[in-house]
Amino acid sequence: MAVEQQSVMQRMFARKTIAQVQRESANSELKRSLGKWNLLLLGVGCIIGAGIFVRTGSAAALHAGPAVMLSFVVAGIVCAFAGLCYAELSSTLPVSGSAYTYSYTTLGEFVAWIMGALLLLEYGLAASVVAVGWGGYVVSLLADFGLVIPPQFTGPTGQAVMRDGAPLIVDGVAVTAIFNLPAFFICMALSLLLVVGVSESAKVNNVIVAIKVSVLAAFILVGGYIVLSNLPELVATNWTPFIPENTGDGEFGFDGIMRAASIVFFAYIGFEAVSTAGQEAKDPKRDMPFGIIGSLVVCTVIYMLVAAIMTLLVPYETLNVPDPVAVVVDSFGAQWSWLAKTIKVGAIIGLTSVVLVLMYAQTRIFYTMARDGLLPKIFSRVHPRFHTPYINTLLVGTITAVAAGFFDINVLGDMTSVGTLAAFAIVCLSVIYLRRAAPELPRGFSVPLYPLTPILGILSCLYLIESLPKHVLMMFVYFLVGAIFIYFVYGMRNSNLQHDQLADDAPDMGEFPGPVVD
Repeated sequence: MAVEQQSVMQRMFARKTIAQVQRESANSELKRSLGKWNLLLLGVGCIIGAGIFVRTGSAAALHAGPAVMLSFVVAGIVCAFAGLCYAELSSTLPVSGSAYTYSYTTLGEFVAWIMGALLLLEYGLAASVVAVGWGGYVVSLLADFGLVIPPQFTGPTGQAVMRDGAPLIVDGVAVTAIFNLPAFFICMALSLLLVVGVSESAKVNNVIVAIKVSVLAAFILVGGYIVLSNLPELVATNWTPFIPENTGDGEFGFDGIMRAASIVFFAYIGFEAVSTAGQEAKDPKRDMPFGIIGSLVVCTVIYMLVAAIMTLLVPYETLNVPDPVAVVVDSFGAQWSWLAKTIKVGAIIGLTSVVLVLMYAQTRIFYTMARDGLLPKIFSRVHPRFHTPYINTLLVGTITAVAAGFFDINVLGDMTSVGTLAAFAIVCLSVIYLRRAAPELPRGFSVPLYPLTPILGILSCLYLIESLPKHVLMMFVYFLVGAIFIYFVYGMRNSNLQHDQLADDAPDMGEFPGPVVD
């Protein structure tokens, strides 16, 4: 049907067929070689990372106190609902790719466009959040060696620079940040690296995962030893009360635990790795739930141990910083200074990898949308020498660098969380839609307790979104309105699907990594 003969509704909800997506992805048949333990370890490797190093401190300091441990349980349960829905989609739709592709195939072009906008928050802004955390650990490590970056260039514009939970005072005046130079620098440097072309090999990734896990293990073992040696005093000093009294507006009490859950939710981004490996699972019906739930349980236990040690060793009020783990290891004592430096180096290495993969993922989302005609073709233009989408990559690098350099990590993190939660809700809705629209499709894995599981996934995501501050929700609404405006002005008019065009001949940019190593 010609574009001009279609109604606006028909064009908005036009869907790609599975055959179209298969032709575009042109992937070879994957070997079913992953057992349940492989899937569990894959999930643990992808989940553990930036979130626990960056966002836990502000969740405890501003909202939950020591009860941030319970917030991790809440966030893990929400992720389990969404993860099971991801698993069904990945085993039902024979495509490789992100939730953007799933949405295009199930709910149609308009929802796919919205999903693409949400993924900008999940990947693009998440890179900014991690970059701010990276900057915090770099500043702390350099200070250990006597190298001090002027504090005015280590924080978001206009915000008081904090040290030990209190504003930094120089010559009787509180220091106000101008710009976060380290965070800006790492984003721009990695974007240039991505232009040249970076292929993260499995061996390099395995080493980085080992470093991240080793850093947390060292933190838990040494911190746990110190805690057990002084447990009664520490509990009386820093864990009394365990759940601080509710002071209103999502600060402490039960409301604070839920609010903190929407923050530490960031620490679980990446668990989709297990669900998207469904085509390689030996026995998807048995192994997928084990891998998803198992990795979430293991990571939740690790996160709870880290949170317990953090809030026992230092007053939770002092943790509202980009580098909370650095603050805690500095409290271990002079005899552990070598370990503090080692942990900071390990955190910096791990966070560098995360920023790189997040930015890579965002460039490939833009590239895919440009191939579909929903974004200008310039986003899919490939460098003649490096064979990378260089204009796209430099734009992503600039966006993430500016956000990291000028904006508060808590606002950036909240926007990342709301975008990711909304994306997960759409994934759960896609499962319900596909069950009704195409019940005959073969499913390697089916969501247990259907339709209860996807419904609970949608409701729990919406609940955590509702717990976010109103100014963040308003920013999110403005963002969506802007995205919808661009769709009607540009995306709908230039969509390849509307013109029955496919982009099969576009250059291959390599496999989109899907879930991010966070």
